[in-house]
Amino acid sequence: MTSADTPLPPYPGPAAEQDAPRRGRPRSEAAEQAIYAAVEKLMEDGTGLAELSIERIAAEAGVGKATIYRRWPNKEALLVDVVARLEEPLPPLLGPTYRDDLINAVDYMRRRGLIKRSRWVVRSALGQMNSWPELKHTYQERVVRPRRELVRQIVRRGVEAGELRADLDQELLCELLIGPILLRTVLWDDSPLEDPDLPRQMVDAALQGIGAAPSAGAGPVPSAAR
Repeated sequence: MTSADTPLPPYPGPAAEQDAPRRGRPRSEAAEQAIYAAVEKLMEDGTGLAELSIERIAAEAGVGKATIYRRWPNKEALLVDVVARLEEPLPPLLGPTYRDDLINAVDYMRRRGLIKRSRWVVRSALGQMNSWPELKHTYQERVVRPRRELVRQIVRRGVEAGELRADLDQELLCELLIGPILLRTVLWDDSPLEDPDLPRQMVDAALQGIGAAPSAGAGPVPSAAR
């Protein structure tokens, strides 16, 4: 963190706040929206994470630095909120089968991938995240970990129902089932994601196996995948 981003002393009260005059003094929800919009505009204009200081954000939003620091302890926490607010809530586990929930989870990731491709602010933030360990850690805890836990719940349900192999490590099962959509959205970002039937195709390919014919002792195809 640069010296420009060092948190200010405890906020002394509204009278001491020095907001930029050109946009007045938006407060509470209005202030937060102005701050979010300022970060998005600066990043869409090509400002890198290293240059995205609290001072620049405050000036663009028309608020004082204290307004930002009352809500976020540092720039990294603010950036995570900017990216996270573009996310949709995780899909509910409504079934009726684990396969349906799995397809919904993969479709959620497909739609998030489309947003990443269309929103420059998300592409930029995620692309530069490795150079900001605190930002990467916070994003992992706030965004990535809940997604992984969602998939774990679905896999556990499939194992408990006897429709997924119980002899495989459950983390491996998660990777086998979610890996294809992550490959397209994270590594192969030129691969098509527009087809809404893609999640079903991916899930059923994994559940049915990729061999031309079942090998001896492979066991039956899970009934939910038929």
